[in-house]
Amino acid sequence: MKKNFLALFCLLSLNILAQQKPTDLDKSPMDMSYSPQNYPILKMNGKITDPPLARVIYGRPQKAGRLIFGGIISYNQVWRLGANEATEIEFFKNVKINGKPLAKGRYSMFAICDTGRWTIIFNNDKDIWGLAYNQKKDALRVDVPVINTDAIAEAFTIYFEDVKGGTNFTVLWDSVKVSLPITY
Repeated sequence: MKKNFLALFCLLSLNILAQQKPTDLDKSPMDMSYSPQNYPILKMNGKITDPPLARVIYGRPQKAGRLIFGGIISYNQVWRLGANEATEIEFFKNVKINGKPLAKGRYSMFAICDTGRWTIIFNNDKDIWGLAYNQKKDALRVDVPVINTDAIAEAFTIYFEDVKGGTNFTVLWDSVKVSLPITY
């Protein structure tokens, strides 16, 4: 009886496992960017031993013919700065953002967009999906000017532009660019 039960249990377990399928490719795939640029490759090749300054993990929605700013991203409302899970940034040392101090650690990021400036928000809430935003957990807010570009960025993009003494946290999407100076 025990052998029959064990055999039935194994058969049912294999059947359940066989039915599980991986998720489909997300329309807004997750991406990651480091400062210094190409940090994992530099570390792997032995060209750097210090920890990175920063790492950002974010969802990359596509323009897909849509009106982005003033369309799917409403002006003057909090936006999760990407798609799906809230964008998260980790600083591996204390930094100054637009001259304002921010302690090392991991933060979710949000933005309030307008035609001429964005308010970038660093929030202490982490591991959240969508717009589960709690203003009481804000660690820092800074304003940055909007730069209108001639080139259209189809995919929402975040990257770091390394400069002497720090980096610029740069966001591109559609015909908009914002750049936030970070020093350490």
